[in-house]
Amino acid sequence: MKSTTYISFLVLAFLVPEGFLHVQDYPFRNTSLPWDARVKDLVDRLTIEEIVVQMSRGGSGPRASPAPAVPRLGVGPFSWNTECLRGDVYAGNATSFPQALGLAATFSTEVICDVASATSIEVRAKFNDYQRRKIYGDHKGISCFSPVINIMRHPLWGRNQETYGEDPFLSGELAAIFVKCLQGDDPTYIRANAGCKHFDVHGGPENIPVSRFSFDAKVSEKDWRLTFLPAFKRCVQAGSYSLMCSFNRINGVPACGNKRLLTDILRTELGFTGYVVSDQEAIENIMTYHHYTNNSVDTAALCVKAGCNLELSTNEVKPTYFYIIDALKAGKLDKKDLVKTVSPLFYTRMRLGEFDPPDHNPYNFIDLSVIQSEEHRAISLNAAMKSFVLLKNKGGFLPISKPFNTISVLGPMADNKYQQIGSYAPDVMPSYTSTPLQGLSKLSKGVQYAAGCNDNACSKYNRTEIQRAVNSSEIIFVCLGTGPMIENEDHDRASMELPGQQAQLLRDAITFSAKGVPIVLLLFNGGPVNITWADRSDRVVSIMECFFPAQETGEAVLRVVTNTGNSSNPAGRLPYTWPKYQDQIPSMVNYSMEGRTYRYFHGDPLYPFGYGLSYSTFNFTNAWMNPIISQGQDLTVRVEVHNEGPTDGDEVIQVYLKWLDTNETMPIHQLVGFERVSLRAKETLSWLITVRAENMAVWNESRGFYIEPGRYRLYIGGQQPAQSKTLPSNVLVREFKIIPKVSHP
Repeated sequence: MKSTTYISFLVLAFLVPEGFLHVQDYPFRNTSLPWDARVKDLVDRLTIEEIVVQMSRGGSGPRASPAPAVPRLGVGPFSWNTECLRGDVYAGNATSFPQALGLAATFSTEVICDVASATSIEVRAKFNDYQRRKIYGDHKGISCFSPVINIMRHPLWGRNQETYGEDPFLSGELAAIFVKCLQGDDPTYIRANAGCKHFDVHGGPENIPVSRFSFDAKVSEKDWRLTFLPAFKRCVQAGSYSLMCSFNRINGVPACGNKRLLTDILRTELGFTGYVVSDQEAIENIMTYHHYTNNSVDTAALCVKAGCNLELSTNEVKPTYFYIIDALKAGKLDKKDLVKTVSPLFYTRMRLGEFDPPDHNPYNFIDLSVIQSEEHRAISLNAAMKSFVLLKNKGGFLPISKPFNTISVLGPMADNKYQQIGSYAPDVMPSYTSTPLQGLSKLSKGVQYAAGCNDNACSKYNRTEIQRAVNSSEIIFVCLGTGPMIENEDHDRASMELPGQQAQLLRDAITFSAKGVPIVLLLFNGGPVNITWADRSDRVVSIMECFFPAQETGEAVLRVVTNTGNSSNPAGRLPYTWPKYQDQIPSMVNYSMEGRTYRYFHGDPLYPFGYGLSYSTFNFTNAWMNPIISQGQDLTVRVEVHNEGPTDGDEVIQVYLKWLDTNETMPIHQLVGFERVSLRAKETLSWLITVRAENMAVWNESRGFYIEPGRYRLYIGGQQPAQSKTLPSNVLVREFKIIPKVSHP
């Protein structure tokens, strides 16, 4: 997706940094020179004091942002602190796309690409306008702290909604496409640069039972390699310019001062050449929360030596990196350390086009008319519809095909514009936002609405209001969930139960309504909630997981429940395992993967990872792959998918791998391929999916990753194998063998 909206060439004059016209003879502005030569020329011209302040001002607040100008070189201020998770966050009106966990449920790289592209187009448009008006500071730049690719390892973690779910392969593939599409496809310049976070072994707790600022994540080498590193590896492979190091310690060492993490693994093993930015105050926390160091000089030296390029502080007059000067005087750092550390920052700024003639960069032509454009609103609507997961549909009740005289729309999420958007969301104008109540009201002229609760916490509940609202209703929609009020950054959930008296609201809707009146439960949440009894209830005919669909919520809900238009047949699939009860969940502070996620969980979940119903039924046939391949060879799988009807729809092909002959401890099975495909009713299509060799590897403490000769099993279908809660579609089982690679003399 590309924008075709441009600004006048004349306006480009306003994008020229102060002093640019007088310093064009500097080699770092010579576009015919290699990038590394230009960066070296610029950095060599900086004083030690200028380098230090550039490394110190990546934070939030007027004292911490922007990185200041260097007027004598014609270098302007630069704002590093921008959030682009699914729209331009905290920067005024912008198109709001579904929260990341919902985007993961689409199992669609196309959706992720569209959202990332539209986000960076709007971010660049605002940046161009800020530059023209010489406005700098928080959320006014084009260097994004996005995407969030931590593994959803615990259902009650407050930030689950920001992630791509529990699977490292799915998270990595979606992260890679997000990075590529956010940064754009110009061969010379990037539109906005990605910054994958939070690196690493980070996935709770926020505040229950201990603070995230002091937490020590104790992880085995195998879990680290198989679960917590793969998505970041894909980020690096995709060309991300940045990573953000996390608050926590890893096996006793704070992430932002962890040389093994930031240099040995990230740069030496994974080949990362970009910059690492600290999480906000994470460097200060090394002293104040972790007590790993006891003074700012040692802390600054530790983090620079470890490989942290940029400090993100909170409006500090003297951030920790200011003490680099003292570390130099004490011999704990030298100038070579600083040159190496600051260079990736200026390389990024060069690739963003800062030091080149403005008319060279095609992204300088994007203007504010792209904000909330018709094209971007359509992307938001399409993404929301594709994210919905149909969990229950008794007797094929949905889709609705007839009008009603009277409907009821109940619950604290029925008409709650802020909570339905989720956290880390753009500031959307109300005129661009629709709620479930607004959407569902189009089904009937007689709409009876009751929130029932004072807010999402539902500490105050009005039963009489619910009783009145269900009277004489022909169908009842109950909209429940969490929202940022309940689960958010710095706010874990203590329980998997629906908040407050929300569960009572649903039970009362059943009790007070006429016998046989169908109830459709619409859920708006990140991590799973306890709805086991609703899943079993005959009166609750349908359950739809909607996550946080953002600005197009109402229209998306209406279209999906009525199967109206493209993408309205639900095909979202759960990006996490949904437990039946909370006692199936291991401790938040235990970082062993044993018993967590579908890869290591031996119990019976309410809904498995990859689960999701459709208004159609799909059948898989004629799966074929080469039965014998050599070590290091990719495997191409061909399969035919048939839509048995009765309506057009999407299916998500899921390919899982099981290691049969290894002596290494590996997951029960592992997703190694997926593809969301569209088929007309009664249509059959053949698809090819490639399983990369690296995803067949096992991990050994002494050998690292290697591919073992032996037998492997593939499961190919629209769901996981061997689940008690299954979909109508089938799963094909095929085996292949890997033989030793023949070495030629």
